[in-house]
Amino acid sequence: MKEKPIKAIKGGYVLLVLLAALVYGIVWLIAALADGDGWMILAGVLFEALVLILMGGLFVVNPNEARVLLLFGRYVGTVRDQGLRWANPFYTKQRISVRVRNFETERSKVNDTDGNPIEMAAVVVWKVLDTAEASFEVDDYVNYVHVQSESAVRNLATQYPYDTQDQGRLSLRGDTEQIAGQLQTEIQGRLHAAGVEVVEARITHLAYAPEIASAMLQRQQAGAIVAARSQIVEGAVGMVRMALEQLSSQGVIALDDERKAAMVSNLLVVLCGDKSTQPVLNTGTLYQ
Repeated sequence: MKEKPIKAIKGGYVLLVLLAALVYGIVWLIAALADGDGWMILAGVLFEALVLILMGGLFVVNPNEARVLLLFGRYVGTVRDQGLRWANPFYTKQRISVRVRNFETERSKVNDTDGNPIEMAAVVVWKVLDTAEASFEVDDYVNYVHVQSESAVRNLATQYPYDTQDQGRLSLRGDTEQIAGQLQTEIQGRLHAAGVEVVEARITHLAYAPEIASAMLQRQQAGAIVAARSQIVEGAVGMVRMALEQLSSQGVIALDDERKAAMVSNLLVVLCGDKSTQPVLNTGTLYQ
C-alpha cells in the first residue's frame, strides 16, 4: 500500500461559516422557544446537531506532521498541508510524525567473523517516508525500526573482524566509514517495507567482550610490535646493502666474504637492536 496525497479544505473559512451557522441556530432556537412551536424547536435542535457534527471535521496538521485519513477502515489518503484543515467529519484522522528521529541500539554481544566475542552498538537516524506503509504494512513501525536495526547491527558484526593486519580487508575498527555505509544499506533494506528512510547509521560503541579484552589487547600489542620489527628489519637490510655497495664502488676497502659477514652482523645489531649498543674493543684481528 502506497501513500496517496489528498488535499483538505482550508479550515479557517469553514470555521467562520460553522460559527456563523452555530450562532444562527441559537437565535433560531430562542425564537422557536418564544413562539412555543415544537416543530421549529426540533428543526433548530437538528440544525445545531448538524453544525456540531460538521465541526468534528476540523483538524490541525503541525509542521513535519501528516494525517492519515480512514473512512470506516478504508484508507482514503494522507494530508501533509500544515495548518487548520477540514475534511469529512466521519474520517478517522490518524496523526503520524514525519520528523527526523534517532535512537541508539542496545549494546549487542556477538561474535565477529573470526569468532571473537565483541560488544557493538549503533545510532540510527530515520524518518517516515511513506505514511501509508508505516501505518498499515507493519503493526508498530517505531518498534519495527528498533528491532530490525538491532538485528542488522548483529548481522553486520558477524561479517567482519574486529581488527585485522591484512591490507585490503575491511575491519570494524579500522574502516568505520565503509562499515557505516554498509550498516545504513542493510538497515534500509530491512525497513523498506515499513515506509521508513534511514538518513544515517553510525557505530557508537565497539569493544571486545570483557572476558577477552585483556588477552586481545596483548595480542594487538604483539601484532603491532611484530609489524614494527618487520619494517625495521626491512629498512636495516636496505641500509646494509647500500653501505656494502658504496664501500665496494668507491674502493674504500676490499672485504672478503667473512669480513662482509662480520660487518653485516654488526650493522644489523646496531640498526635492529631496541637498546643502545655496547662497543667491543678488538685487540687482535678478525681471525685471531
